[in-house]
Amino acid sequence: MASSAQSGGSSGGPAVPTVQRGIVKMVLSGCAIIVRGQPRGGPPPERQINLSNIRAGNLARRAAATQPDAKDTPDEPWAFPAREFLRKKLIGKEVCFTIENKTLQGREYGMIYLGKDTNGENIAESLVAEGLATRREGMRANNPEQNRLSECEEQAKAAKKGMWSEGNGSHTIRDLKYTIENPRHFVDSHHQKPVNAIIEHVRDGSVVRALLLPDYHLVTVMLSGIKCPTFRREADGSETPEPFAAEAKFFTESRLLQRDVQIILESCHNQNVLGTILHPNGNITELLLKEGFARCVDWSIAVYTRGAEKLRAAERFAKERRLRIWRDYVAPTANLDQKDKQFVAKVMQVLNADAIVVKLNSGDYKTIHLSSIRPPRLEGENTQDKNKKLRPLYDIPYMFEAREFLRKKLIGKKVNVTVDYIRPASPATETVPAFSERTCATVTIGGINIAEALVSKGLATVIRYRQDDDQRSSHYDELLAAEARAIKNGKGLHSKKEVPIHRVADISGDTQKAKQFLPFLQRAGRSEAVVEYVFSGSRLKLYLPKETCLITFLLAGIECPRGARNLPGLVQEGEPFSEEATLFTKELVLQREVEVEVESMDKAGNFIGWLHMDGANLSVLLVEQALSKVHFTAERSAYYKSLLSAEEAAKQKKEKVWAHYEEQPVEEVMPVLEEKERSASYKPVFVTEITDDLHFYVQDVETGTQLEKLMENMRNDISSHPPVEGSYAPRRGEFCIAKFVDGEWYRARVEKVESPAKVHVFYIDYGNREILPSTRLGTLPPAFSTRVLPAQATEYAFAFIQVPQDEDARTDAVDSVVRDIQNTQCLLNVEHLSASCPHVTLQFADSKGDVGLGLVKEGLVMVEVRKEKQFQKVITEYLNAQESAKSARLNLWRYGDFRADDADEFGYSR
Repeated sequence: MASSAQSGGSSGGPAVPTVQRGIVKMVLSGCAIIVRGQPRGGPPPERQINLSNIRAGNLARRAAATQPDAKDTPDEPWAFPAREFLRKKLIGKEVCFTIENKTLQGREYGMIYLGKDTNGENIAESLVAEGLATRREGMRANNPEQNRLSECEEQAKAAKKGMWSEGNGSHTIRDLKYTIENPRHFVDSHHQKPVNAIIEHVRDGSVVRALLLPDYHLVTVMLSGIKCPTFRREADGSETPEPFAAEAKFFTESRLLQRDVQIILESCHNQNVLGTILHPNGNITELLLKEGFARCVDWSIAVYTRGAEKLRAAERFAKERRLRIWRDYVAPTANLDQKDKQFVAKVMQVLNADAIVVKLNSGDYKTIHLSSIRPPRLEGENTQDKNKKLRPLYDIPYMFEAREFLRKKLIGKKVNVTVDYIRPASPATETVPAFSERTCATVTIGGINIAEALVSKGLATVIRYRQDDDQRSSHYDELLAAEARAIKNGKGLHSKKEVPIHRVADISGDTQKAKQFLPFLQRAGRSEAVVEYVFSGSRLKLYLPKETCLITFLLAGIECPRGARNLPGLVQEGEPFSEEATLFTKELVLQREVEVEVESMDKAGNFIGWLHMDGANLSVLLVEQALSKVHFTAERSAYYKSLLSAEEAAKQKKEKVWAHYEEQPVEEVMPVLEEKERSASYKPVFVTEITDDLHFYVQDVETGTQLEKLMENMRNDISSHPPVEGSYAPRRGEFCIAKFVDGEWYRARVEKVESPAKVHVFYIDYGNREILPSTRLGTLPPAFSTRVLPAQATEYAFAFIQVPQDEDARTDAVDSVVRDIQNTQCLLNVEHLSASCPHVTLQFADSKGDVGLGLVKEGLVMVEVRKEKQFQKVITEYLNAQESAKSARLNLWRYGDFRADDADEFGYSR
C-alpha cells in the first residue's frame, strides 16, 4: 500500500523499524488515523495506525440500536479538539510512519511523521505539546523519543495548554444531536443558505454522514438529483457492491471525507436530508455525474437549487463518452442521422393533445408525438354512456382546450423538432391497444417548448418512467416543474372547478336538422368556422364555434374530381387529380379558421356555399390550380366572373384537369355580363333602438299591428296567471318574459347570467338590452313564442359610412342619430350584406332625406368608399358632401384634413 525504505545502520546494531508511507484518509481520534495507498485500478488498501506512547480522549459514541438498554457515550474532555487538530493537519496529506508494536488482535502502534521521511513533524509530540494528549501512564523515559514526549508534556503543563489549562474542559464536549424531530422544519429554517459542515462518513458515492456546525447536528445527507451505485446488504449481513459502487465511494471519500464543506439543505426524505455539498474545489454532485459514477434521479432533481439542466448536461457528457456506469450505453437516437434528429418543419395538422403532422422540407409528411406527456383522458370506467358513441375531442375533459391551444399556436407555422427517442411498435393486449412506431420529439416555436406550455396550462400531464428508462424528453425536468406549477395553481386538469362541457351537435347528414338550420345560416351571411376534416378537394367538415355544431360543407360553383370510394363489394377508383385536389385543400385550410357563406343544401343534408380563407375564395383557388372546373350553377353567384377568369387562365396552361384541353376553332361568343344595378326598394320601418356603435334596430311597419295584438294578449294572459317571483331559473339563450322599467312585460332573450341578481337580457321586439334580477323574469308562454310571431327587432348598420373609433366623435354621431330617428318611422333600403348585419340606407319618412348622407354633411362620420359599380353614383354624392363638411370645418374636420398624417392614430382609414 505504501513505498518503504530501510534506514541505514551497522549490521550488528538493533533492528531499525521500516519507514512506510501513505496518505491520511481519516482521523479516528486524537491518537488513531487511517492511511491508504495510491489507487491502482480501483480503491487502494487501507490500514489503521495508532500513535505509540500517548493517549487522547475518546470521542462520543452512539448507543447500538440492537442494545435498547445502552446509552450514548459523550466526548471525553479535549477529545474533539485533539481529533480536529489532527484532521486539519493530516487529512489528504502524505505521511510516513514506523510500526513499533503489533498486538495479537492485529492493532498496530507506531510513530507518524508529516512528510516523506522521519525528518518531518512528529505528530505525537505535536499533540502532547499542545496539551491535547498525554504520555501513557507508567511509561518510562528510557529512549530519546520518550524523553522528548516528557519534555513536551512538561512544557504544555507550564504553559497551561489544552487539558492542562484551568477548568475541567467541559466546554470542549460537544452536544451531539443524532436525530431531528421535524426534518422539514429544520431544512426550511436554513432558507437554503450554505451551512458549514464536516463530512464524517461516506456510505456510498451519493450518501454521506455530515456534522453540521456550529450546533453539532449529525445528519445523513443524500445528494439531490443523483444516485450512485450502492452496496446491497445480503441476508448474512455481508454487503455486495453494485458495479462501480466501490469506485464511486472512493471518489467521494478522497475528496470530501473529513473535509470542511458547506451544505445547502434543499429538502428531506424521512430522517435523511437532501442537499448539495459545496467544496472549494467544486460541486461533487456534478463531478460524480461527469465521471460516470452516478445517474440523475427524477424524484429529487426538482429540489436541486443550482439548475437541473447542469446535472443533465453532466450526465449527457458521461453518456456520450460511455464512462463507467454508461459503458454499455446506446443513445435512443443513435441510429438516426443528424438531419433526422433535428429539423425544421411546417405543422399541417394537430391530431390530438400530444401529436402533430408536419411537412418536411422534402415534401414528405411525418407524425410527431410530443415527448413524455400524456393528453387528457377519461378517468374511470363508467364515465361514458355506453349507448352513446365516444367523441374524444368533445367528450374527454380538456381535450378540446388542449387541441385548440395547439391548433391556434402551431397550424401553418414552422417549428423546430428535436427527436428524443423512437418508441417501437407494440402489439395489442387485453387492456392496451396496439401502437405503431412513434417518433417522440421536443417541438419548439419562438423558443417556447410546446409540451411545457401545454403542461403548464394543465392541458396535459407528464409521464413517469422507470429510473433506468432513458427514452424521455430532453427537457424532462422542465416538464416536471411545469406540472408542479400547474398543480399548485389549479390549472386545467388539476382544477377543483367543474370540468368544461362541450355540447357540440353533429348535424352533418341529418336532413331534418339541416333544414331547420339552413335559414339561420343563410341570414347570417359570412360565418366563422374551423375546418375539422377534408374528405376531398371540395367536401369538408366544419365546426361552427358560434353555433357549436358540426356540418358537412360542399364548395359551390365548381366541379372537383371525385376521390376513391369504398362501396359494398368493390372499391371505386378516384378520378384523375382527385388526390392532388384533396392534398391542396388540406394544406390550405385544414384546421384553419375560415369564413363560409351558405347558399343552399343538398338532399343529403350537406350545406353548399363559399369558403374564404385570408380573403381568398377556395373555389376560385382550386380552379386556378387546374384542380377543378367551373360548374354551371356558379352563373348565379357574385363570384362567377372570378371563376371564369381563373378557369380561362388554367385552360391556357393545359395542366392537370385541362391537360388535354383544345380550344374550339369556332369563334367564341362571350356573354356580356350586365352590371348589377343598385336596387332601391325602400320599405317603411319604425326605428326602436340605436346602439353605441351606430347600429340600429327597426320593426317592420307592416307587421306592427300583429305585434301590438300579441303584446296585448300576452299581458292579459300574464295578469290572469302572473309568474311566481323567483321561480324562473334563467339560462343563456332562452326566450323569456322580462318586466321593463315601465312595469310592463315584454318578450326577451337571456344573453348572459352573471348571478341571480344580474341577468343580461335582450328585448327581441325592440332591440334594447338591460340587466335585471331573475325575480323580474318569467317563462315565455308558448302561445306567444317566436314560432307564433318571430322577433320583430332587426339589426342594421348604415351603408357607405365609417363609424368614428374615437369615443367622443362616435358619441356625437350617435346622439345626432338618436335625436333624428329614434322612435320615428323611416324608409329603409338594403344595400349590401356583411358578416354582422345588413348595411342599409335610411330615409326620413316625410322629407325622403338620406340619414347617413346627413351625418356626412354634418362632418360627424367619414365615407366608406366601395368599388362596386352599382354604388358609384351614391358614393360620389357622399364624397361631395364630405368635401363640403371638410371645407366648412365641421366636427371631425374642425382641425382640417387629419387623414394624411394621423388617420391610423385616430382609428380612421382613408
